Amino acid sequence: MKELVEVIAKALVEHPDEVVVTEETRGKVTKVDLKVAPSDMGKVIGRQGRIAKAIRTVVKAAASIDDEIVDVNIDSESDEEEGEE
Repeated sequence: MKELVEVIAKALVEHPDEVVVTEETRGKVTKVDLKVAPSDMGKVIGRQGRIAKAIRTVVKAAASIDDEIVDVNIDSESDEEEGEE
């Protein structure tokens, strides 16, 4: 699922080199974290969250083939840096 989220996100943003996707699996539940540049957050989320919802829907459909549960979280890289101070 990590690769799928990464391909979709890089196609949407202006700074594809700043896209970071991490994946953590526990049993049948997979947590995918997508981090993008703060200036690209709007492009990944979309108006009223439509693009974010579409990303989650595509990933959920791909995961259902393997009978997995996937949780996709979207953050900006600046959010992580603020928490480290």
